[in-house]
Amino acid sequence: MNDRNSVSAQAGDSASRQMPMVIYVLYLVGFLTSGITTLIGVILAYVNRRDAPAWVQTHYTFQIRTFWIALLTAFVGGVLSLVFIGVLILLALMIWTITRCAVGLSRLGDYKPIPRPESWLTGR
Repeated sequence: MNDRNSVSAQAGDSASRQMPMVIYVLYLVGFLTSGITTLIGVILAYVNRRDAPAWVQTHYTFQIRTFWIALLTAFVGGVLSLVFIGVLILLALMIWTITRCAVGLSRLGDYKPIPRPESWLTGR
C-alpha cells in the first residue's frame, strides 16, 4: 500500500515538474530566437507559480528572477557594446543563463527545490 502512495505522489510530482522543464528549455532556446521564447517562458512561470507545489514554486521563482536579471544585464551589455566591455558582459550573461538553466534542470530531474531561488548566482 505504501508503494502505491509513493508511486502516485511521484507521478503527481512528475506532472507538476513538466512546465518548469519546458520553461528552462524555452530559456535556452531563447539564444536562437532572439529572446522570444524567453518572454513566453517568463509569462508561463508567472501564470503557473501560484498553483504549483511549494518545491516547484522555487523553480518558478528562480526562472522569473533569471529572466529579470538577464534582461537588465542584456540591456547594460548592449549599451556597453559600443565599448568592448559590453561584449564580455553579454558573453558572461550567456554562460550565467546556461548555468542557471542546467542547475534548475538538474534539481528538477531529482525532484528537488532550488534552495535559494532569489539568489543572483546558481541558487545554492
